[in-house]
Amino acid sequence: MTPESFAQKPPFGRAWLSHWKLDPAVLYLNHGTVGATPRRVLDRQQQLRDKMERHPSAFLLREVVAMVGTASPGPGLLRSAAAQVARFVGATPDNLGFVSNVTAGINAVLRAIPFQPGDEILLLDHAYGAIAGGARVLGGARGASIRWAKIPLPVEDSAQIVRAIEEAVSPRTRLAILDHITSSSALLLPIAEMTRALHRHGVPVLVDGAHAPGAVPVDVTAIGAEWYAANLHKWAWAPRSCGFLHVRSDLHQGLHAPILSWGVDQGLPAEFDWQGTSDPTPMLAAPEGIAMLEELGTEAVQRHNHCWAWTAATALRDELGATLLAAENLVGTMATVMLPASFGSTTADAVWLRDRLLFDKGIEVQVHDYQGRIHLRVSGQIYLDDRDIETLLRSLRSLVPAS
Repeated sequence: MTPESFAQKPPFGRAWLSHWKLDPAVLYLNHGTVGATPRRVLDRQQQLRDKMERHPSAFLLREVVAMVGTASPGPGLLRSAAAQVARFVGATPDNLGFVSNVTAGINAVLRAIPFQPGDEILLLDHAYGAIAGGARVLGGARGASIRWAKIPLPVEDSAQIVRAIEEAVSPRTRLAILDHITSSSALLLPIAEMTRALHRHGVPVLVDGAHAPGAVPVDVTAIGAEWYAANLHKWAWAPRSCGFLHVRSDLHQGLHAPILSWGVDQGLPAEFDWQGTSDPTPMLAAPEGIAMLEELGTEAVQRHNHCWAWTAATALRDELGATLLAAENLVGTMATVMLPASFGSTTADAVWLRDRLLFDKGIEVQVHDYQGRIHLRVSGQIYLDDRDIETLLRSLRSLVPAS
């Protein structure tokens, strides 16, 4: 199907699987983990790669960034792509730099903050492990420690989350790292309200938006956080690896790209645009993913994905006795449920179930253990429909009966 025919698009569901290169023998319910890029975007990336290989130095050093002059007037290709991404997420282009992923962006911010012994970094107890590890090591090197804000499950309203954040703040809190959408528990958090609450306490905010762009509306300016890092290769359909870091304009000084190269000390755009010789095509193709989303109707895509994930979660509750972790307004395009005790309680139980679903049933889905129970997270996407929910239910029933 060509972009021009999207106006006559069929209802979202299995007909759209042909727009991805996913193995048709596997029911893919795990879009949120590392993303899955549509064929159209991969085709655009390959066009860019082909152009790069025809004349690598001219493409990389003249067209992508202007290191040895320019091939044509106007901004380099990477700045043009950044401008299109900035529009999509409510940012100013000069405040946005590309990174390989959200972890790289958060590492850059952590290195820029002059922590002192006794400082604390506030994290949610739902924080992604790689981010928590980076905060522990980079903050700990200068004497800072981790302070945890606990969000008990299940959670019913956003006010409960904001209260948990404010109650965790101490006089030593130097930085808060907040998830926009949590990874394992898949909670869509009230990020703007959380940010305002922390600002009332004088605490700057760094947002982990790994799962947000493309999944939910994102306006980084309206959110108001000092820093916002996100991935585009998950829900915004960019090729891997592609993310961005948005930095408030008054905080550019002292913040450096993850890899220092020829753009060092020349300002955020120049420094982030050139981090050594690497393949820029994931970033250059990111606007194609955004264009596809917008042609299909970003709101329609997000609504389908949310409805599919929520329908799957409630079916797991009604048919298997699983426990919902959040009210519907705290669910985006992923949903996590706690499975009944009969499904086990240990890491080994989670690995067994995930492997059996994949290798015996042909279903790729996130399964993990948390606080002595097995949790399952489903990801909605436009290539899924209600028949896929029934396939998941039937497979789970056949593996471990609900209690």
